[in-house]
Amino acid sequence: MNAEILLLVITLALAAAAVGLAVWATAERARADKAVLEARLLREQSASGAETLKAQAALSANAVADELVKRATDTFAAQDRLVQAKLEAQLKPVAETLEKFQLQVTAAEKARAEESGGLKAQIEQLLAASTATQDEARKLSAALRRGAGVQGRWGEQMLRNVLEMAGLKARVDFEEQMVVDAGALRPDVVVRLPGGGVFVIDAKCSLNAFLEAQDALDEAAREAGYARHAQSVRAHMQSLAAKAYWEQFDASPDFVVMFVPGDAFLAAAAERIPDLYAQGMDRRVILVTPSSLFALCKAVVYGWRVEEQNLNAKQIVELGRELYKRIAAMAAHAQAMGKGLETAVGRYNQFVGSLESQVHTQARRFEDLKVDHEGRQIPELGPIETGIRPLTKLAPALTLADPAPNSAP
Repeated sequence: MNAEILLLVITLALAAAAVGLAVWATAERARADKAVLEARLLREQSASGAETLKAQAALSANAVADELVKRATDTFAAQDRLVQAKLEAQLKPVAETLEKFQLQVTAAEKARAEESGGLKAQIEQLLAASTATQDEARKLSAALRRGAGVQGRWGEQMLRNVLEMAGLKARVDFEEQMVVDAGALRPDVVVRLPGGGVFVIDAKCSLNAFLEAQDALDEAAREAGYARHAQSVRAHMQSLAAKAYWEQFDASPDFVVMFVPGDAFLAAAAERIPDLYAQGMDRRVILVTPSSLFALCKAVVYGWRVEEQNLNAKQIVELGRELYKRIAAMAAHAQAMGKGLETAVGRYNQFVGSLESQVHTQARRFEDLKVDHEGRQIPELGPIETGIRPLTKLAPALTLADPAPNSAP
């Protein structure tokens, strides 16, 4: 019984212990679950807080970043404006210089265009003039081929042009087609020289062979034409020397001038006959072209100028001599007038002395007697002390001519 009670008590104790252990286990389990729950909640809160902090941090970072970006943008914009202002200030002179340069380039381009237009017009005029010259040259060549008469008239016209360009005047300084030796000779031009001298110029020269040489198609024909031209020039020179024009005038140098109306004509002849000039000088014939004749006529013009100056010098001497005589006569009159003035001054001084010593002394006694003279005073008259200046520098002239004081110059 006791055993059963003891066993029951033990069983009850064991049951109570088991119940207590179960309760304790349950409580421990509940605490563990609570702890787990709290830990979970804590973790969740931590995670949520972290996320919140992260979100807040992200927002703050974004705001800060936006602010920094905004400030940086403003700073960069301000710096950009500053840099742009500095750059504009530095580039303003360059821009002004470029603008001026552009204006100058525009003006230069306009001037160049105008000059180009003017040059184009001048080139066109030059081409037109060249074409006209070629046409005239062809006409002249065709005219010269017609015969010696046309060539002679052309040569005479060329000679007249050269003489006038040199400064000689027709019918004053030279005569054309003057008849000499009772009509047997008729030189083209007779040029007058200072002092009464003259010299003859002949302008007749055949150019047919030269023109034929110019038109030749091969070298042999051309050379043959030039050779005939040289012989023609020499033949004309010989015939001109035979006329002896210098013997037909009293005052003439012993030569005659043969005028060839072109340097090319005479050069072609001299090239085929090297001693052509020497042969002409031996025959008293001077070969000239327009250029050399111009120089010769210029020398004549200079001689006339010197002659005129000499004539003017003679007239100046005569005028000076006459002027000297008239100055001498005028000086004589001035000397006579000076003598008359000296005499008049002496007479005046004598009159003043007499007036002061003889008249004024008596007249002043009326003042002492209280005579009413109506406020009039007798002025004091002094003698003239200034002398007449003599004509000492013209004294030699006065010795040459001393006319009477009343004679006319």
